Amino acid sequence: MFRVSSNLGKREQERSHNPSRVRDHLANERTYLAWIRTSLGLMGIGILLARLRYLIPSLSPGTGHSWFLGLATSFLGMMTIVVCTHNYFSDQKSIDAISYVPVAKWIIFFSSFLLLIGSGLIYTILILPVLP
Repeated sequence: MFRVSSNLGKREQERSHNPSRVRDHLANERTYLAWIRTSLGLMGIGILLARLRYLIPSLSPGTGHSWFLGLATSFLGMMTIVVCTHNYFSDQKSIDAISYVPVAKWIIFFSSFLLLIGSGLIYTILILPVLP
């Protein structure tokens, strides 16, 4: 009934059975899962920071702004999920098309954002009084 040209069929067969391609897709999936674990960790830290004011007595100065750091960290965790999902499918298409080129802009963005949050955490920890 339907006949596929022999060249197209051979190319599809070569591409689907190429062990290097399979390794690339598996590496892409592992990277995606690592980003998901990172985002879950960020959201967990964000929840902890947002609830910090309930864990530390209200007499401690400086604990009122921990909710802002918690919100920022949770937002970064949610944004990580969106970006890594988009990146996963983009890389999947690039691997199939044999045109993969790494992009550094998201790495720079997330690293910078985490440095800011880390600085805020250190500041918060330093201004908290030592409880007896």
